Amino acid sequence: MVENNCGVIPKNPIKVLYGVQGTGNGHISRAGAMNKALAELNKFQVSWIMSGRPHEQIMCCEKYDWYRGMTFATNNGKIEIFNTIAANNVFQFIRDARELCLDNYDLIITDFEPVVSWAAKKRGRETIGIGHQYAFYHSVPVAGNNRFSELTMKNFAPADIKLGLHWHHFGQPILPPIVDMHAVSLGQQVVSDKVLVYLPFENQDKLVQLLKELPQWNFYIYSAEMEDYNRGNIHTRAISKTGFKNDLVTASALITNSGFELISECLMLGKRMLTKPLRGQIEQLSNAQALAELDYATVISELSLKAISQWLESPGKAYRVQYPDVAKAIAHWINDNQGQSIEELSRDLWQQTSVKRMIV
Repeated sequence: MVENNCGVIPKNPIKVLYGVQGTGNGHISRAGAMNKALAELNKFQVSWIMSGRPHEQIMCCEKYDWYRGMTFATNNGKIEIFNTIAANNVFQFIRDARELCLDNYDLIITDFEPVVSWAAKKRGRETIGIGHQYAFYHSVPVAGNNRFSELTMKNFAPADIKLGLHWHHFGQPILPPIVDMHAVSLGQQVVSDKVLVYLPFENQDKLVQLLKELPQWNFYIYSAEMEDYNRGNIHTRAISKTGFKNDLVTASALITNSGFELISECLMLGKRMLTKPLRGQIEQLSNAQALAELDYATVISELSLKAISQWLESPGKAYRVQYPDVAKAIAHWINDNQGQSIEELSRDLWQQTSVKRMIV
């Protein structure tokens, strides 16, 4: 036996190459849960590839190889198409995918990471896709769709076997979310006037000035642009995985964009949510549509003092959704060589899911 950062590895492990899209912390959090679940089986040796965000901004405790990959450029809460094109080096991406060696791996997994996906596709290697984006291959709520966004979503990080994740099954063979809260103390006291704010695509200076106008609430604002600072009702925080999740547990409410993983965590915790989707981004617009249909959150199209104030002062409504350990189930499904069909796996996991409406 030998040791690595995942624990003990058997002499003849199944070698896994796992690609993770690093643009969102949710992808990294989900990968952390999958890493733990695979390591517990003491059978897999996982090598990680991260892309889509500058290396120094990626919060990951595992060793990984970094590639530039592909990403979206945003400004003031909206995707900018021309800046997105300018920000991505297509020739570098093609070269990276062509030169990435897959010969030493028995299994290839991608969480919407394009370098690994396209390297495998070009070599005819089977790939398992695990992530929220793969749910959009099925009939789930979709908004803001056009031909360009549809082609981008379905060709960004292709996979042969798609394990799509969503907050509800919508009658489709998709799985519940993978929620990674194992490192957080869930018994902490909730503070009634504490609001966690995570709006990374918005103008942070404008956001601070807006929230100052609501002094009866304490806002904890996380951003890569921020430093730890407290003044009045404004508490800015630098990005910190542990600090963020502890503030999430103790906050009474959340204001955020419509990303998948953070909202999944809030549903598990039973938090009330105000969400503003990133304009021009099909995934977030579709997420907002799903949240509205499920009545899981209040959705707004623009940040305004009136909208935020009305939401904060209205009777607090939230849902607590207890999802099973989806990462563990997927790890065992992989270990069993996909002995169940995806339809069977989906049905079993949703039967273990419960939804409770709360007044908070």
